[in-house]
Amino acid sequence: MDANNLNVIVGEGTCGIAAGSKEVIEAFQKYAPEINIKSVGCVGMCHQEVIAEINDNNGNRYIYGQVTKKTVPQIIKFHKGEGEPLDENLIYSPEKQDSHKWQYLGHQTRIALRNVGNLDPTSISDYEKRDGYKAIKKIVAEMTPDQVIEEIRISGIRGRGGAGFPTHVKWDFARKSEGDVKYLICNGDEGDPGAFMDRSLLEGDPHNVIEGMLIAAYAIGATKGYAYVRAEYPLAVKNFGKAIEDAHALGVLGENIQGSGFSFDIKIKEGAGAFVCGEETALIASIEGDRGMPRCKPPFPAVKGLFGKPTIINNVETLANLPWIINNGGKAYAAYGTEDSKGTKVFALAGAIKKGGLVEVPMGTKIRDVLEDIGGGSSSGKPFKAVQLGGPSGGCIPESLFDTTIEYASINATGAIMGSGGMIVMDGSTCMVDLAKYFLSFTQLESCGKCTFCRIGTLRMRELLTKICDGEAEMSDLDTLDELAEQITKSSLCGLGQTAPNPVVTTLRYFRGEYEAHIKDKSCPAAVCKSLITHTIVPADCTGCSLCEIQCPVGAITGEKKVKGSYAIIQAKCINCGMCFEVCNSKAIQVK
Repeated sequence: MDANNLNVIVGEGTCGIAAGSKEVIEAFQKYAPEINIKSVGCVGMCHQEVIAEINDNNGNRYIYGQVTKKTVPQIIKFHKGEGEPLDENLIYSPEKQDSHKWQYLGHQTRIALRNVGNLDPTSISDYEKRDGYKAIKKIVAEMTPDQVIEEIRISGIRGRGGAGFPTHVKWDFARKSEGDVKYLICNGDEGDPGAFMDRSLLEGDPHNVIEGMLIAAYAIGATKGYAYVRAEYPLAVKNFGKAIEDAHALGVLGENIQGSGFSFDIKIKEGAGAFVCGEETALIASIEGDRGMPRCKPPFPAVKGLFGKPTIINNVETLANLPWIINNGGKAYAAYGTEDSKGTKVFALAGAIKKGGLVEVPMGTKIRDVLEDIGGGSSSGKPFKAVQLGGPSGGCIPESLFDTTIEYASINATGAIMGSGGMIVMDGSTCMVDLAKYFLSFTQLESCGKCTFCRIGTLRMRELLTKICDGEAEMSDLDTLDELAEQITKSSLCGLGQTAPNPVVTTLRYFRGEYEAHIKDKSCPAAVCKSLITHTIVPADCTGCSLCEIQCPVGAITGEKKVKGSYAIIQAKCINCGMCFEVCNSKAIQVK
């Protein structure tokens, strides 16, 4: 096999870089300097990073996962015609097309993510080869703005940023609004813990998002655009900035695009990480240079938005679908999904899941199918307990409801929300009270403080949850939580406050027994809450290795090294940090 004809594609999204992609590329260059190497974004299989694809001169495709600089020499050796392939690392090959690893992608329907991991995000020619900028050239030459809006109406796409508002309706409002200048904003302020859908798209397929912005801008009559991207996403900012420059050079961005008379330009605004700026009016205030705080509506941004002009804000994922819809037709997109929820949805799988990463599935897919068929089940081997859907503003769906279909109405009926698409998976080791406290603490910290019930009410809820986790609460505190949740939801101005109680409300609804165990029995069923658990050493299982004593930060463990069963925990000193449990090789530490 001729190594000169080998093409190597390496995943260089943020997750790939963190896993060591730079070292892997250096190893390929060292051991086979004659091969061609190409960097792409994350294909979504974050659990397999670093991922390297080899295309040989016979047209064969091999995809390897968990590649390191140490495995590179053997991979090169095989593709030079020597030795055997690394079967344990193979995700896909001509002989393993039905690999269980490959099924992670095989069970997906990728529209928004269709290019991510398949092209060099810094190459505009790569994007053009995959029908890039074909859609914008088509609409400026053949379609009126009203025809574009009608095609989006036929597609049935709804906003993928959380609320699920029909995209064509929002556009129609702005189209009909009077204004000498109109703005189009791409909302890339992805603030949910465990969510990374927008980051992956901006890093791995920036031109697709730009083309989506162009389509939306043409439809509403906007001439100026902003991409609001979190500053914590430096690679996304870098790749998107490069894509803007290249789009200008190609003539598909800027003045008089393709000689059509349509002009549109984009600026990047880096967000400082305020969760509340995911709310559209707070985001607008941030771009204008003010503190990111929501304002009363109406007037809605489509009538009076950025700098007082008609403004449309679309989420990154929403925009990423638009070129495909224009190229393939609204009916083709509407063929996926359900009557109420059309198309596909991207989710970020995180937590106690075996195969974490990004997935894109048709609306109407069951939650269980996503977690088991694609996610591979629980990473710990323990049964699933719940999934937090919709981020801090979402809710906990118990395992008993995992046959719920992914569509707006059915998800809302559980008390959760679709949100931007974060799925945080939990098994039996998760304390649902502690989880609710974590999310409530996040939203309380991120509250802008404008509304009293959001500012003070969330603080009071967090204090009550802390009391429960510490075993100091009373049953009446649960009634107070319910009351506060209702008042905060009704009295808050924006979506942050209106949905902040959701994690508490849903865990009380589905896991009330855990709350009662904390209060009545002074125990944490998941053995998580430090004030309610005890660490002990079982003498019969102790090998005397001394690891627990070495790692204990407060000197609460005593014993004689190499003497079996000699170690014990001094309860008066123990802070229940769990370090001993983590390092014990003989599983002699018992937590109750």
